[in-house]
Amino acid sequence: MKVVTVVAAAIIDAEDQILVTQRAPGAALAGLWEFPGGKIEPGETPEAALVRELREELDIAVTPEALAPLGFVSHAYSGFHLVLLLYLCRDWAGTPRGMEGQPLRRVTIDTLAGLPMPPADLPLVGTLRARLKTSA
Repeated sequence: MKVVTVVAAAIIDAEDQILVTQRAPGAALAGLWEFPGGKIEPGETPEAALVRELREELDIAVTPEALAPLGFVSHAYSGFHLVLLLYLCRDWAGTPRGMEGQPLRRVTIDTLAGLPMPPADLPLVGTLRARLKTSA
């Protein structure tokens, strides 16, 4: 089975609102909300891949130093296995906007827990909730 490694960011503002994006119609898992990010290209570090993905998808500038590892998930989908590395990001430049036309939302952790999300993202909501409680 093919293993795909992706990186994503829990982008959190000063009010502890979390930025999520909606998967495009026609894409796998269309309509579900997810942490923004994408695939690691050959030769990229996870942090470099996430910096690139956030620039391409959201038009924001993030430095590798602004990314703190938060957790990971290993999840079997039909036809491939996904390893998702989630980073916490509280510092960026620019105003996030959907560069591919994808809707964006800022939500509280409680709202996030109720959104329809891909199965691989769901366990990370609990990890994020625990981190937000310890930093409060």
